[in-house]
Amino acid sequence: MQTMKAALVATIGIVACLFYLLPGSAEENRPLAITVTIGGAIGPASASYLKEALVKAGERRAEIVILRMNTPGGLNSSMREIIADVLASSVPVIGYVAPAGAHAASAGTYILYATHIAAMAPGTNIGAATPVQIGGPLPGLPSGTPDKDGKDKKDEPKDAMTAKVTNDAVAFIRSLAELRGRNADWAEKAVREAATLSANGALQAHAIDLVARDPADLLRQIDGRDVEVAGGKTQRLATQNAVIEAVDPGWISRFLAVITDPNVSFILLMVGIYGLIFEFMSPGAVAPGVVGSICLLLGLYALNLLPINYAGLGLMLVGIALLAIEAFNPTVVIGLGGVVAFVLGAIMLVRVEAPGYRLSWSVIAVVAAMFTGFVLVVLGALRRARRGPPRVGAQAMRGLAAEVLDWNEKEGHVFTHGERWQARGTDTFKPGERVEVANIVDLTLVVRRPGAVSEGGQL
Repeated sequence: MQTMKAALVATIGIVACLFYLLPGSAEENRPLAITVTIGGAIGPASASYLKEALVKAGERRAEIVILRMNTPGGLNSSMREIIADVLASSVPVIGYVAPAGAHAASAGTYILYATHIAAMAPGTNIGAATPVQIGGPLPGLPSGTPDKDGKDKKDEPKDAMTAKVTNDAVAFIRSLAELRGRNADWAEKAVREAATLSANGALQAHAIDLVARDPADLLRQIDGRDVEVAGGKTQRLATQNAVIEAVDPGWISRFLAVITDPNVSFILLMVGIYGLIFEFMSPGAVAPGVVGSICLLLGLYALNLLPINYAGLGLMLVGIALLAIEAFNPTVVIGLGGVVAFVLGAIMLVRVEAPGYRLSWSVIAVVAAMFTGFVLVVLGALRRARRGPPRVGAQAMRGLAAEVLDWNEKEGHVFTHGERWQARGTDTFKPGERVEVANIVDLTLVVRRPGAVSEGGQL
C-alpha cells in the first residue's frame, strides 16, 4: 500500500513538472511586453494607434509597453495627445529610439521625455525640438554676430507669437524632464537652439536612461527598476525573460493614416465637390451625388483633424462656388476669378510645417489645371454657342424641313421638329409633300417649296 501511494505521488509530481514545462504554460507565467512602433510623421493615426495599444496592454495586464520610435516629428496636437495618454497610463511605457539609424526629432523628443524610461539604440539621435508650425526662422538660433564683449549673441524671438510658442514648448519639455528626472537644461536647449544628441551623448547628458542594442537587451537592463505610474503608484519592473508581442494598428488607425494625409484629404474634398456639381448639372444621375457626398464628408472630417487655415478653406469654397456659377452662367471672368481664389486658398489651407503634413505643390497644380481646363471647356462651349446657328425660337425654325399632313388651298398642317404645326403658304401642297419652313408668325409656320424664294427674297 505504501508503495502504491509513493508511486501515485511520484506520478503526479512528474505530470505537474511536465505541465509546467509545456511551452504554452511557461509563456502564460512569463511577463508580457507589448511593442508599439511609430515610424514616420506623428499625427492623429499615431495617437489613435498608441491609445488602442495602451488599452489592450491594460486589459491583458502587460508588464510594460515598448514604444519604438523613428520619427522626424509631427503635429503638436497629436504629440500632446500621445503624451497625455502616456502620463495617464497604468502600464509603464518604455520609449525606445530604434533601430540603428533611427531618430526621434521634434515631437519625438517630447514623447521620449514623457516615457517612464527613455532608451536609445546605438547609432540613433534625438533633438531638434524647435516648434516650426508658425513658419519663419527658428527662434533662438545663434546669429553668429559677436557683441561688444566678443561673445556670440543669440537672437531673441522678435515676433510675439513666436516667443509665446517657443516659451510654451520650453515650459512643457522642462516639466516632462522634471517629472522623469532627466536633463531639463539640455531639453530647453533642444527647443531654443534645435540641439541634437547621439545615443551615447544623450546618455552622458542624462537626457535618456540607457542605451540598448535590441529589445532583449532593453528588457534585461530595465529589469528590477522602479517606475512611477499614473496615480503616484511605484511599480518594480519584472521584465527578465518577458514575452515580446507586437501590436499592429487597428483598421481605424490605418484609415486615419490614409485620410489625414493633407494631399489625400484635399483630393477627397475635390472629388466630393466635383461629384455634387455633376449631380446638380444632371439631376437623377445618383452615382456622382452619392460618391461626392461620401468623399466630401471624409475630406471635411480629415481636415477637421488637421491644423488648417480657415481663411484658406473659405477662399477655396468661394472659388468652387464661382466655378459652379460659371458652369450655369458662362462669363469667363467669374471662372477665372474662381480659379485664382481656389489656388490661393489651397496654398493657405494647411498652416503647419511639420514633416509629412505639407500639401504637395504638384497636387495643387494638378487640381488647379483641372479647374482651368473646366473654365476653358466652358469658354469653348460659349464661343461655339454664339457662333453656331440658333437652337430655340423663330430663328431656329427657319430652314427646317417639314412634311405636309393636310392642306386646303393656302392653309393646312405640317409635321416638323417632332411636332404638328399649323401652316400657311402661297402654293398648294399635297399630303406627304416635303416643304421648307420660311418663317413663323404667331405660332403659324410659313412654308414654301425647298429652294423657293418669294418676291423680295422672303415670304
